[in-house]
Amino acid sequence: MSDQPTFDMKPVHVPDEVLEGFKKLPTATVYGAVRSFGSPLCVCEGIKIFTPGQKMAARARTLRFLPPRDDLKADTAPGEGSPEYVAMGKCGPGDVLVADIAGDVQTVVAGDVKLLQLKMNNADGVVIDGAIRDLDVLRDEDYDLIVYATARSLHGGPTASPAEEGIQINVGGALVRPGDVMVGDDDGVIVVPSWMAAAVLEHATEHEEVENYIKTKIEAENVAPGKYYPPQPESFEEWRKLKKERGL
Repeated sequence: MSDQPTFDMKPVHVPDEVLEGFKKLPTATVYGAVRSFGSPLCVCEGIKIFTPGQKMAARARTLRFLPPRDDLKADTAPGEGSPEYVAMGKCGPGDVLVADIAGDVQTVVAGDVKLLQLKMNNADGVVIDGAIRDLDVLRDEDYDLIVYATARSLHGGPTASPAEEGIQINVGGALVRPGDVMVGDDDGVIVVPSWMAAAVLEHATEHEEVENYIKTKIEAENVAPGKYYPPQPESFEEWRKLKKERGL
């Protein structure tokens, strides 16, 4: 394995080609790479996919909900200037709305009318530490959004209010900062800090290649996976040499 890279940990813009690279990998492999770079609390626990069969890798545009109170309402812009619409307005291709409602399943971030903004902007989807509704409408009217949430709900009356956007939030026990990459598949969704995204992609891509290489060896030799798995340094060296010989 290569030496650990050195990071300055300043947020960066993650380009589309890095996002596309993540979509080629199992989320579990990306998770292993993030952990190896010292970010263990990256899994959004308790949040599941409601649009199965889709792979997500998108930049986070964040939104936080707080318990409703008159003074909070007085301090929060209404209508189009509300934090929820500002956050959704920042979502375009390659972006995902990420909302922190502290797991509240009686408050939904939005239904089909509010989420129309994401559809019109061609955003990638939503990741919600809370509830989602109108999924049937999103499907039937081809919103083309990937949806992760804690639960489905038909609740309309809020027990939380959209309060702040563009800030760091807690989503399923994982820190999400604006611009971080949300990577997910049917197994779940994780957070990749923006400043390590390119290095994580490189690490995870090679790891996946090596795992596929040793799978072929296991089958060819008809041996127990434990002979080569987990991958050892020699397997990485073998694979690098083979790639060079093949001009890959």
